Amino acid sequence: MHTTCSDGVFSPYELVKRCKQRGLSVIAITDHDSVAAFPDAIAYGKEFGVEVIPGVELSAMVDEKDVHILGYFIDYTSARLQEYLEFFRRERIKRAERIVAKLNSINVPLSIDSVMQRAGTGSVGRPHIASAMVEKGYIQSYQEAFERFIGNGGPAFEKKFNLSPEDAIKLISSSGGLSFLAHPGRYTPDEAVIRLIKSGLDGIETIHPSHTPAHTAHYRGVVGEYYLLESGGSDFHGGKKNDDDVLGSYYIDEGKVGMMKRRLFSQQSPQ
Repeated sequence: MHTTCSDGVFSPYELVKRCKQRGLSVIAITDHDSVAAFPDAIAYGKEFGVEVIPGVELSAMVDEKDVHILGYFIDYTSARLQEYLEFFRRERIKRAERIVAKLNSINVPLSIDSVMQRAGTGSVGRPHIASAMVEKGYIQSYQEAFERFIGNGGPAFEKKFNLSPEDAIKLISSSGGLSFLAHPGRYTPDEAVIRLIKSGLDGIETIHPSHTPAHTAHYRGVVGEYYLLESGGSDFHGGKKNDDDVLGSYYIDEGKVGMMKRRLFSQQSPQ
């Protein structure tokens, strides 16, 4: 799930409280290139009786395909992780500036200041640009921004900085976490999935709002074949993505979370 520390609508406090109301007992916050939601979210979790797993979502590139790597149970205080994430955030700002310049060149007079205002202290991304465009009245809807202007192949599209998958997995591992391929059914061919597994991936997100039952069955088969871990969730952002109904509807059982913890314990135990 995502908070205002990246492209989510709810603050860490609001998100944890909402999860408690939906009956969730264990959640993971995986903001894009940011761990700013912690430690507050963990403290709120203790207050509401919800275990909060520290996570992050990183972008990587495999064969010119954009893939997202989730890190769970990371040490969000890791100096190396903080250094990388600060670099990613600077790259996100540069990308936002390039997108705004392209919009300006096609007579959409959006300012970078209005975009950064929407992002606040969060990691700026295209959702903030879309929201600023709606707020200024340049378009009618959030979806229109992507369809007409800033979506892949659009006139104001700009590629974002991506790690190699190997580097993303190493960064998560060096921060004490487990790496999972996010929502592979959306746009990740099986050849890319196999490459990621060979790069040291710990697991695959089998359950996601974009996955059909066939996707879930397929990736569970891959998980079993390669002795991987399984994760799943709502990828909840709230607000403009109109995904309020997904919160609490996409999940894995606590046994699978226990398997993650056992994997971590075995990795940390002296041999």
